[in-house]
Amino acid sequence: MRYIISSTLSMLCLCAGLPLRADVPRVITDIPAIYALTAQVMGDLGAPVLLLAKGADEHDFQLRPSQMRDIAEADLAVWIGPELTPWLDRALSGSKTEFASLPLLRQSGTALRAYGDHDGHAHDADHAGFDPHAWMAPPNAILWLDLIAQQLTALDGENAVIYANNAASAQAAIAQMDAQIDAALAPVRDQGFVTYHDAYGYLVAHYGLRFEGSIAMGDATTAGAAHIQELQKIIAQDVICVFPEAQHDSDLLLQLLAGTTVRAGAALDPVGSTFEAGPDAYQQLMFKISESLVNCLSGA
Repeated sequence: MRYIISSTLSMLCLCAGLPLRADVPRVITDIPAIYALTAQVMGDLGAPVLLLAKGADEHDFQLRPSQMRDIAEADLAVWIGPELTPWLDRALSGSKTEFASLPLLRQSGTALRAYGDHDGHAHDADHAGFDPHAWMAPPNAILWLDLIAQQLTALDGENAVIYANNAASAQAAIAQMDAQIDAALAPVRDQGFVTYHDAYGYLVAHYGLRFEGSIAMGDATTAGAAHIQELQKIIAQDVICVFPEAQHDSDLLLQLLAGTTVRAGAALDPVGSTFEAGPDAYQQLMFKISESLVNCLSGA
């Protein structure tokens, strides 16, 4: 399955009293997916800084001195929130400089869901205890593009039209991506699969997929013996593929395939930590995950 990324790619401000700037704001972002969305809105005006190093763990990352300087010099932080990147929360809390912060999980309209919630219904709810992988639902990404444009405009009103136009173009590209992925996944929607950890609830609910379970229920949980035994039964009866995950040891997951006809899919990367940073990274990671699902579940 191949995709073509559209060529159109090119809590709001917590410091609402900040004056308008004569130059483009200096922006920091936490993970590749959010970097990409922010870069699409900024376009040719400038580029945000991506803090998470390629291949690093988004939950437990050690900032370098140069990155601490980036934070100190930033005008705006666009990030998922402390639920995913607590190291950035600590750095921002300790910063002595005045900056605007846009933690996307905490913005009104962001559809949130709890770990293990795969009933197909996202919820507008308090962020506490919710799965932070909310970018896996394209409607959230589309919403955030507007919020990023609004926040940039609050700091740089002279370029308001550019930010708004860039956001609109990016929204059109993501809507096109969403339609392509939906069509590609349609033939395998009834095929059961298991992942390393429960990071795909938004994607599963949005596209109506048949997710049967994961080894780790959340980002910080470890699997107990009873859970593994139950997962073995599920895999033997109701699963076509299991999917390891980038940055995680796949040995236990692959051991569960012993004596079954279940296939091992390609390692998934929900954060985009293995991708090169760039404005295309969000679409690339979404296309790559869907392609991996289709290839394994269809037996390609």
